[in-house]
Amino acid sequence: MYDFLTTSPWPDYALLDSGNFQKLERFGQYVLARPEPQAIWDAALPASEWQRADATFARAPGSTEKGQWQLKKGMPEQWVIGYERPDGLRLRFRLGLSSFKHVGLFPEQDPNWQFIYNQTRKRRAATPRVLNLFAYTGAATLAARAAGADVTHLDSVKQVNFWARDNMEASQLDGVRWLVEDAMKYVRREVKRGSKYQGLILDPPAYGRGPNGEKWQLEDELNELLKLSQQLLDPEDHFFVVNLYSLGFSALILDNLTQAIFPGKKAVRELGEIYLHDANRRKLPLGTFCRFAT
Repeated sequence: MYDFLTTSPWPDYALLDSGNFQKLERFGQYVLARPEPQAIWDAALPASEWQRADATFARAPGSTEKGQWQLKKGMPEQWVIGYERPDGLRLRFRLGLSSFKHVGLFPEQDPNWQFIYNQTRKRRAATPRVLNLFAYTGAATLAARAAGADVTHLDSVKQVNFWARDNMEASQLDGVRWLVEDAMKYVRREVKRGSKYQGLILDPPAYGRGPNGEKWQLEDELNELLKLSQQLLDPEDHFFVVNLYSLGFSALILDNLTQAIFPGKKAVRELGEIYLHDANRRKLPLGTFCRFAT
């Protein structure tokens, strides 16, 4: 079954508008305007509303990714927002304005954070082991840790791990294992060691580099990564989440891969797209996902 996941109401975040290849968002008290290649429709709000943004990202000439933020007076380069859910998940995130338009958080992942938190609490293991690969600034890591998991957080960028530590401390948590490592090398070693996890979270980019220059290309590596993941999961007690952000990477690809690699999960898999809806209820697609649990 093809599913659609979106963020439920969240006081410290809102997608205010989208269109003209841009999105207008509120993070806490600050409003940001930044590029969004999938927002090909017209914006709903007038230009005057967009011009009120506290920070606007402008691409550098000739670049599709890098650029600079134009800040209004009083707009800090870093700030903290809260995140609370009725099920008891409470976290805090330090945000910052990067030269790649990112702010350190992907709000559309809210339904997966809740899934991770609740599925971690359902594990039969007294202290579930959870591995988060391509873990970025750690929202999924902290959701699992807040539920009592023994979490290994792996990312190839040291500075990103420092950022994730800041989020852990802001959320009054501790005990996460931090690794600056190439994901494929690490999971191959873990399979050889016979390691098992009750939770596995994969959030791979379309392309990237490991800490020693190892090349990552999603279409070249994903099949093997999922096969290794299958070997790492506790066969009787586990949950699994994979997100893909690559534009044009259909959820049907995940469907084919997961049916072949996790054949017994067909009846329990959730598979589809993740999106954000703006104030005019238009749906902004932001990736594909697959998840399941015992």
